[in-house]
Amino acid sequence: MNLIVVPTYQEALTIRSLLDHLLEVAALADFHVLVVDDASPDGTASHVAAHPSYRSRVHLLNRPNKAGLGPAYRAGFAWAREQGFEVVVQMDADGSHPVDAVPRLVAALDDADLAIGSRYVPHGCTVGWPWHRRLISRAGNAYVRLVLALPVHDCTAGFRAYRPRALAVLAEEGTHAGGYSFQIETTWQAARQGLRMVEVPITFVERQVGSSKMSTAIAVEALWRVLAWRIQEARTRHLRTQSRRQQDRVA
Repeated sequence: MNLIVVPTYQEALTIRSLLDHLLEVAALADFHVLVVDDASPDGTASHVAAHPSYRSRVHLLNRPNKAGLGPAYRAGFAWAREQGFEVVVQMDADGSHPVDAVPRLVAALDDADLAIGSRYVPHGCTVGWPWHRRLISRAGNAYVRLVLALPVHDCTAGFRAYRPRALAVLAEEGTHAGGYSFQIETTWQAARQGLRMVEVPITFVERQVGSSKMSTAIAVEALWRVLAWRIQEARTRHLRTQSRRQQDRVA
């Protein structure tokens, strides 16, 4: 069995159509959907529970409060592993990620541990974004790639597919980011642990209803976390080098 994890907060206007679309795609007939809801006051969870496929292919994980994207995905991934699901896909509830691209993303796992739906590889693009938002996103990804030396063009992408090995490695290493920097952290962890990653071009479409959860605070968190991870990595490498030199002296 395979699973699609969808974190939600205030997505009552979009969640039903997303669930319907996911369940209609023939290539996803063996997929279940888990909605991880952070106590949305607009009744998102009740819309999920009212779906005709609830408890058969649609599942709901209610969380007591709004804790952020990272904790929602960690809870969803843990649930997937506990229930014995194999391939796990993550995607947003707002319609930005193309449902029809899920089979392509999953197929890419034939040669990878982690497949990333990318806006910034050939044939990938964004639709509905003003030029300044595209510039900020591209600059942010360039910053992440430079600081963390990552081979991925779209480090902040939220549309991904994982093989069991990737989820096991991430669970063992642990992740701590709360907001959208969770996407960066999982990319960084995957690269450092030698997981095979591939980027699949997608068309990212700006949401048509509801409001974006992105904020200045979330962006700032991503910036300082990237620097903190780089510093942590440099310190760890320095300590290991010192330890080896001391061992050589003793020998």
